[in-house]
Amino acid sequence: MDPNYLDLDPQERINRIMAFFSILIGFASICAGLVPLLGIIGSIAGIVTGIFGQKSDNKKLATVGIYVSSFALTLALVYTFIVYLSSPK
Repeated sequence: MDPNYLDLDPQERINRIMAFFSILIGFASICAGLVPLLGIIGSIAGIVTGIFGQKSDNKKLATVGIYVSSFALTLALVYTFIVYLSSPK
């Protein structure tokens, strides 16, 4: 049985939303990693929202969001490095 989210403490609701958004932002950052700056900024935002989401009861969701965002950050940094090396000098 799902809890009634309207009865939750407002701070707990915000923390649960942050945990969920960290996953969404992480997956969006993987796609946005083709534009290096967007991927880096998005993945850092996903990590930050995941850290704030850790304060909720839904810690597993926030942890997955942090892992996905960290993976997106790694991909964006590697792609940025590859683009930098392949650019003509």
